Amino acid sequence: MRGLDWDNPWRIRTPQELLNYINQTGFLPLFANEIPGFSVEEHVSPLFWWTDDPEQDPWKWREILAHSGKVIYGKFYNGRAGFVSREWFPVFANVRRDGYDFEAYWDDELATNREKKIMDRFTGSEELYSFELKKLAGFGKEGEKNFEGTVTGLQHKTYLVVRDFRRRHRKKDNEEFGWPISVYCTPESLLGQEAFDKAYEEDPQVSTQRILMQLRKEFPGASREQLESILK
Repeated sequence: MRGLDWDNPWRIRTPQELLNYINQTGFLPLFANEIPGFSVEEHVSPLFWWTDDPEQDPWKWREILAHSGKVIYGKFYNGRAGFVSREWFPVFANVRRDGYDFEAYWDDELATNREKKIMDRFTGSEELYSFELKKLAGFGKEGEKNFEGTVTGLQHKTYLVVRDFRRRHRKKDNEEFGWPISVYCTPESLLGQEAFDKAYEEDPQVSTQRILMQLRKEFPGASREQLESILK
């Protein structure tokens, strides 16, 4: 793992500091990539990953921040996880969706049947555990295949986000058990439809240029090609 020394004054030390940095940059993948500094990994200590310590573990911090609703989390970066600030997410969605909400995307025959089956589950449900969504959308041994790939694709297209990570509950006594599981929702349910309607008023190319200017300001060492790859 990359990262900063424990006594480095620039090291991010708490979930709140991480949230502040995401709000500053607007965009931040979880793990290191080809753009120097463009990740959570490179701004925290490498010592406490996957320790389940809420005080020090950046992997745990992603759960804390997703749960807070103060930032948007999902697999937005070439199938890899990361954050987008609430301020920038509708603009980001306008670029990734090219101005389409999901129904228009489906009506123009751009969405797959698998994507449609998943998105249809959110018309009456604001959020669903991944295992609930898989079952309700008809994926499994006797049904549709590639649930994980389809959900990842919908996150990349900004139609789904990870709302939270929660443990399952036993039916008998309602006690929690197992590891925290992804809970999905539409970003509209988090940010409100008006935020996206307003974003759609802007030409996606203008949104693209605004995001590139923001990233260029925060990560001046990145090439134009590297920054543009974030938006694809």
